[in-house]
Amino acid sequence: MAKQRFWLFGGLLGLLLILLGIGFAFRPHTYRGTLIEPPLPIADFELIDQNGETFRFSTLRGKLVLLFFGYTYCPDICPITLAEFKQVKENLAQEAEKVRFVFVTVDPQRDSAEVLKRHLQNFDPQFIGLTGSEEDLSKVWKQFGAYRAIRQVEGSTNYLVDHTVRIYVVDEDQNLILTYPYDSGVKVLVEDVRHLLKGVQ
Repeated sequence: MAKQRFWLFGGLLGLLLILLGIGFAFRPHTYRGTLIEPPLPIADFELIDQNGETFRFSTLRGKLVLLFFGYTYCPDICPITLAEFKQVKENLAQEAEKVRFVFVTVDPQRDSAEVLKRHLQNFDPQFIGLTGSEEDLSKVWKQFGAYRAIRQVEGSTNYLVDHTVRIYVVDEDQNLILTYPYDSGVKVLVEDVRHLLKGVQ
């Protein structure tokens, strides 16, 4: 009798563990970024890439896009973010083919196509760097809700650019779906991007 109870208990315990495992496997993924609900459609726009060519955002349709607004003279946050983009791409390995990493300048006065190209070679030459006229860029900043302001440095002819320091995620249908603070970390980005890629062909 005791042996029967033992096997019954063991069987019930095994069944419970299986059910817990199934429940864990089908548990909804919790994104660590800020979800945009409902997703915000991104209207197509044209800027100039680091090769001096006209670039239409719609050419990225079908890819997951990680986008950051920054500038090449940025002393800290921008290079840190680009370095994180590089690590995210490396961690994604073959899955990175479904992702595009985009760096849009907030400093068109200094960030020419040539400057962007030279700067991105320090991280990954396949990253897409975009510049353009103040007028064209301002429309893009506004569409993403990105802040940007010139700040003069006292006692210097140089200047800094205050700007939004979030990472924007645009899905394969060109909807803004998530944003992350710049210090979210590579691990968080990789886990969330991998989950998002399950729906990308």
